[in-house]
Amino acid sequence: MDTLLFHTATAPSPSHMANKRPCPSSPPPPPPSSAASSSSSSSAFGQIDHLFDAFLSLGDSDSSPSSSSSPSRCHSIDLSFNRLLDSRDSDRDQALLIDRALRLGSAITEAAQRSARKRATKHNSVSWALPPDLTIKVFSMLDTQSLCYTAATCSLFNKCAMDPLCYTNIDLTTVVPKVNNAVVSTMIQRAGRALQSLKLGVVPGPTMSPGSSQPLVYTIRSSVDVSNFSWNDKKTRQGKESPILTRTCLSPLSADGSAAGILLRRLHLYNIERMDSASLCMALSVCPSLVDLEIVGLHVELRQLLTSVGLNCHLIERLFFESSKTGRDDSLKSPTCVELVNNCPHLTSLSLRGFKLHDCKVRTLVKGFRKLRYVDFSTSYSITGNFLRNLGSTSTGTLLEVLILRDCMHLKEMEVSRFFSAVLAGDFKCLRHVDISNKEGLASEGDWYNRSYASSVIPFKQVVEERPDICLLADFPSEGGSFSEMEQIIDSDLNSEIGLPLHHNGHMSDSSLFISSSESSYNSDQGSGNEDSHDSSYVIYEESSDELDYFPI
Repeated sequence: MDTLLFHTATAPSPSHMANKRPCPSSPPPPPPSSAASSSSSSSAFGQIDHLFDAFLSLGDSDSSPSSSSSPSRCHSIDLSFNRLLDSRDSDRDQALLIDRALRLGSAITEAAQRSARKRATKHNSVSWALPPDLTIKVFSMLDTQSLCYTAATCSLFNKCAMDPLCYTNIDLTTVVPKVNNAVVSTMIQRAGRALQSLKLGVVPGPTMSPGSSQPLVYTIRSSVDVSNFSWNDKKTRQGKESPILTRTCLSPLSADGSAAGILLRRLHLYNIERMDSASLCMALSVCPSLVDLEIVGLHVELRQLLTSVGLNCHLIERLFFESSKTGRDDSLKSPTCVELVNNCPHLTSLSLRGFKLHDCKVRTLVKGFRKLRYVDFSTSYSITGNFLRNLGSTSTGTLLEVLILRDCMHLKEMEVSRFFSAVLAGDFKCLRHVDISNKEGLASEGDWYNRSYASSVIPFKQVVEERPDICLLADFPSEGGSFSEMEQIIDSDLNSEIGLPLHHNGHMSDSSLFISSSESSYNSDQGSGNEDSHDSSYVIYEESSDELDYFPI
């Protein structure tokens, strides 16, 4: 062991010999022959080999492979090292010896780890049956988290996992905040022009299926899985980057001449509290190929978002936008609706949930998009259902497959009845899913404060019998008298950033009364009474934005 510890210290280094000046009186030494140099090099290399072999073979020196061999080996090494320490006179020499032993042990450990990784890589390259191109194809089918785990397995997998094709569909959604801007930037840079789908943010539950109306608006305070999350993590600390996405998380899309954003087709953003309208609109401006846009719980204004979509995303086919401020965003104007309809003719799915929408604006959207198949205006505060009049005879009514008007506070019982009468009359032939459930019941014709919980005028039974292909959801409270609770919810929502939860229970009405043609004015395309006179004349007025800057807590 003494020889091993002092081998490098006693052998003169080549650099030291090269820097030593020769004596002027002595003739220069002759250059060593190549055979002598090779022999000395081989001898020195063999000596190190023998030293390490003898040192590493200490465990094999035991005569019997008993379970106590390892403790006895450690004991013998301790005794040997103590004897070496005792042979040193000064305390300084003993400290140097201990330091050399520690450095030598660390060097041996690192060398062993490197060799193990090399052997594993060589083994994987030999035993892995797929060529690199097929391996990349397989890795491209993995989700983002599994791909990161795969890249950390070995050098072979890491090299294949760095291919841009593996990052075509990036999904960095989590239940609690774990992803920051640096992670997003790295993933987008790896994808480059191959990026087609990007999902970011905090999602409280699984992905929604068509027809579902479960709210996705979420804040960290409402999470059920926050046992490992501290609000101190929202503050960026020295040496530790905050796991919170900010308004600049989409900036890499515009880097390198918008290389990553130009071919992006799907963008889903969930509950990114620090995202604002300006940052989102800037990101949309570099995504001209976008066909699927889903925005949930962001503090952005509806009018600005739809304006940006109409200007930049002419190929959009699916638009899903759920407000973070249920019933308080009244920014949408009719000219914005007209521009969106004219600039985005390919839209087939439209979901605007939690906004204060009037029937005149909804009518412009629904009747303007001629390929519309999916409509969801759940928790929209001002919709009465008047926009459904005369819809069945239009191209939208002919193609419409899904209609969701869940928990719309002003949805009127008579408008729903007229709609189902049109369904029974033969309109809406492609309709497959209707949801008019309301935890507070439907509004009566005269006064919306007077709620209807068991309608006697809506022909539910006839619709179910004559149109069995339609999935009809109409859940209402079994008993009335809960309207005061709704008023409390509305008042409390003014001070809350969390959307109204959708709790529904009760029974479907057994009524099957039919509205006569003399009593129905379904085909008269009258106004709903809640339109803004300024909007109907398409005059644009100066408006002030109520956007706020959200800073770290």
